[in-house]
Amino acid sequence: MRIYVCIKHVPDTAANIKIDGDTGYNPEVKYVPNPYDEYGVEAAVQLNETLGEGEVVAVCVGDKGAVNTLRAVMAMGVHRGILVKNDTQLTGSRKTAAALAAAIRADGTPDLVFTGRQSVDSEGMQTPYWLGDDLGLPVAVNVSGFAMEGTCAVLERELGGGTRQVFSVDGPCVIGATKGMNEPRFPKLPAILKAKKKPIREMDMSELDLSCGNDLLLKQLEPVQERSSARILPGSTAEAVESLVRILIEEEKVI
Repeated sequence: MRIYVCIKHVPDTAANIKIDGDTGYNPEVKYVPNPYDEYGVEAAVQLNETLGEGEVVAVCVGDKGAVNTLRAVMAMGVHRGILVKNDTQLTGSRKTAAALAAAIRADGTPDLVFTGRQSVDSEGMQTPYWLGDDLGLPVAVNVSGFAMEGTCAVLERELGGGTRQVFSVDGPCVIGATKGMNEPRFPKLPAILKAKKKPIREMDMSELDLSCGNDLLLKQLEPVQERSSARILPGSTAEAVESLVRILIEEEKVI
């Protein structure tokens, strides 16, 4: 079985992001594999270990620094990687999915494709759907439970209010993983050293035959404004309500 896992090279959520110019940010921060993607990596590696055959291939769209992200998931048990080189910091979901699909088609025929449910930087939550459309495969997202029964994937996801849905999808298919599917392993030193020797195939996005244009036109990035401190409104309930309405009208200008 050949399993592809789509990985995104993202800034660490604990990193201090600084806006650089109108449409970019300072890249001198720590980058990591997108945390949601790691659930897909763990599911793919576990399945491969259970089957005892096949391979797991990680695919990433990113700059040269994304090699480190691919090495990180290789240390988790991924056999090899594919890097679609792209220096644009924030590429739209549509174009990203098209590049991932083109790279997968150029490499082979997938039996399963894993992604994360979303990325922690742009949080578009669109890539799995576009990827499934490009590959002509069914898509299931927000999946917190996974098992294989023959060529059929038995999946579980949270619907809200404590209700869970269990359903099956015929493979091959695209699965968007989320927290709860498993506990991603923490690689040990021998696995990290071994990952440095695993192959990474590189291809340039400009050389791929992408049928779509860039769906994202970024006009400006702005840092989130710090929230003002809370206020306690004195007086009776009626007086507090009257003060609140005045503040909303005169100061905050929201009504």
